[in-house]
Amino acid sequence: MTVRLRQTARDAARTAPARRRPAEDAERARQGAEKIGLKPLIEAGRLHGRGAVPNPDGRYEPTQRSAYDDGWGTLDEPPPLPTEVTFEKARTIITRNDSPDISFDRSVNPYRGCEHGCIYCFARPTHAYQGLSPGLDFETKLFAKPNAAELLEKELSAPNYQPRTIAMGTNTDPYQPIERKLRITRSVLDVLNRFSHPVGLVTKSGLVTRDIDILACMANRSLAKVAVSITTLDPKLARTMEPRAATPMKRLATIRQLAEAGIPAAVMVAPIIPAINDHEIEDILQAASAVGAQSGGYVLLRLPHELKDLVRGWLKEHYPDKLKYVFSLVRDARSGKEYDSTWGQRMTGAGPYAWMIGRRFETACERLGLNQRRAPLRTDLFTPPVKEAAGRQLSLF
Repeated sequence: MTVRLRQTARDAARTAPARRRPAEDAERARQGAEKIGLKPLIEAGRLHGRGAVPNPDGRYEPTQRSAYDDGWGTLDEPPPLPTEVTFEKARTIITRNDSPDISFDRSVNPYRGCEHGCIYCFARPTHAYQGLSPGLDFETKLFAKPNAAELLEKELSAPNYQPRTIAMGTNTDPYQPIERKLRITRSVLDVLNRFSHPVGLVTKSGLVTRDIDILACMANRSLAKVAVSITTLDPKLARTMEPRAATPMKRLATIRQLAEAGIPAAVMVAPIIPAINDHEIEDILQAASAVGAQSGGYVLLRLPHELKDLVRGWLKEHYPDKLKYVFSLVRDARSGKEYDSTWGQRMTGAGPYAWMIGRRFETACERLGLNQRRAPLRTDLFTPPVKEAAGRQLSLF
């Protein structure tokens, strides 16, 4: 009887047709497997150092797979997942947007995927465009653009280019661990420095201090600013929620080093997760202000596409008693839905809970003197280097 059940489960997995609602079907498969005594292949929390619990297929894939222990007892502790880096030859490097929710219209992302493994990362669903999972694939199968600096120099040199602040860290962290070796972000900063082009960085890594020599030189000309993301001051929560990012204390030390070097530093309390870290807003702002942060910002938890199920799985593993309450507050701030992409609301939400978060943040910033000095970065210094041949010709006049 046991053998028959195992064979049936295997055959069903092989012959299952493409489904329209993968999340719902996966849950039904899980419930059905539990009824006949099958256990999940990878038990929650067993992949140490990674953020996502499951590794679901991308939403564009024709099939959705679920693996289960078929009773042989051979699926013990899975081996650690190595980080794989694929080098891609990008054709363009400046990404443009027209969103009224954000303060920049262009960005540069040297990497796709992020080894920090932050469970809440809104960029996770973008891995589906690569045919990969927004879960563990996002934090273990990375893409790097080694020709980023070369492309940037070419695009900045275009005759019709008009300078405006380039943002870095808007999708994945430009200072994630692989940057220590690849140094692509540093090469991009070197180009921006030579062109006297403004840049704004967002990171949760202490590695940004490696580039203080470039950033301080740019900041001296009002060309650079850095925001450090601090989601919690609780090291245990940070370890669970952001397993390979810098510790909270390291991020505060990073703000201090940036400020002491004359680089305008901000703190991003992002994301604010209802009933998980929302009680820390004032404490984070206070700690960041004490080490030199001049400004602050926040983003309410966003759950586009597959991210809803990933966060739900994380809560089920680490905070099962809070799961329903968290999603109740999320829906309260998202017009009754788990995600609302409406411009003007997707970053901060709407409704009573979102309003309360906004007022608490504003009150704390006012009390601490944050956001009172926001000097815009300069664009009038932008100077593309003169080509060597053209320089020789102009010197004749």
